[in-house]
Amino acid sequence: MQILRRRILGAAGITALAPVWTNAAAAAGGGGTMKLSTATLNDVQHEWLRRFSAAVSAASAGRLHGEIYPASQLGSIPRMIEGVQFGSIQAWAGPPQFLAGIDLRYQMPSAPGIFRDGAHAHRALQDPEFNAAFLALGADRGLKGVGLYVLGPTGIVTRTRAAQLADLAGRKIRVLAADMDREEMRQLKATPVPMALGEVLPALQQGALDGVMSSLPVVAPMRYYDSARFYLETNHAMVVSISVVSKTWFDKLEPDLQKIVVDAGQQISRDIIEWSLKDYERARQTWIDAGGEVNTLPQAEQQAIAKAMAPIGAEVSARKPAEKAMFDLLAAAARRTAG
Repeated sequence: MQILRRRILGAAGITALAPVWTNAAAAAGGGGTMKLSTATLNDVQHEWLRRFSAAVSAASAGRLHGEIYPASQLGSIPRMIEGVQFGSIQAWAGPPQFLAGIDLRYQMPSAPGIFRDGAHAHRALQDPEFNAAFLALGADRGLKGVGLYVLGPTGIVTRTRAAQLADLAGRKIRVLAADMDREEMRQLKATPVPMALGEVLPALQQGALDGVMSSLPVVAPMRYYDSARFYLETNHAMVVSISVVSKTWFDKLEPDLQKIVVDAGQQISRDIIEWSLKDYERARQTWIDAGGEVNTLPQAEQQAIAKAMAPIGAEVSARKPAEKAMFDLLAAAARRTAG
């Protein structure tokens, strides 16, 4: 696994960094080094962390500065999230479904059929009422949300060609750790397999997985096309990302630094949509140029998958009142921003 990760980083021109520990000044609230982590590489999550590091450093005159660790350099996604909760890592960026073990409401943005496209998803995610409520989740579990933004439309990578929905039946497809994602695969008669991102590529190479539900900006920079070159653009849902900081760390910061962190996170999340939308097209072309194949569903099948998956969000969220309330907030935000 470490050899594979070094190869990926090397191909991207990134050198693995030695651990950087928060210094005494940070512990006292005066600033210091922020360890910023994500499992992906050169996608919108990585770009968000770059912008966040630069913005916070500039606004704080260097009192806060970031060290960025992409491609799971600080461990698996569960380990990174634990690090943020305990304060040994200052921030993590990734799909909020990975936080569903902390609060099931985190999975709501992955509901299929809510967003028409990436631009619509961006507007809904930035809706003040929904944004504030969603970023407040996890406060009692050591997490403070500071950014919510679009990664890209969902699709499915497979080891062997899948050009229509029937081709997915019976296949073992990696999903994120959320009920919403599992239900989506069951609608396609595939077997959902929750798995941390760092474990996926070896599982594909070894045949333990037949495919991965993800988005091209995630899988193209990590060169999944070397092991599974077929990508089916199902576009049935949107991959959304959240950036959370350690509340333990945040609460110790001086008030002016707290404001800088929050303001930077919100501004970057509003501004990054153009980069994100273009990144999907860049990743799509990278996939094709590397010998990968991109298949688009026929219109009839696209309509069929949309109809089959439309009820999933309401059905999954109906199990608990708090989940339903969050889903209703999201659905209302999507309606308000549909124009």
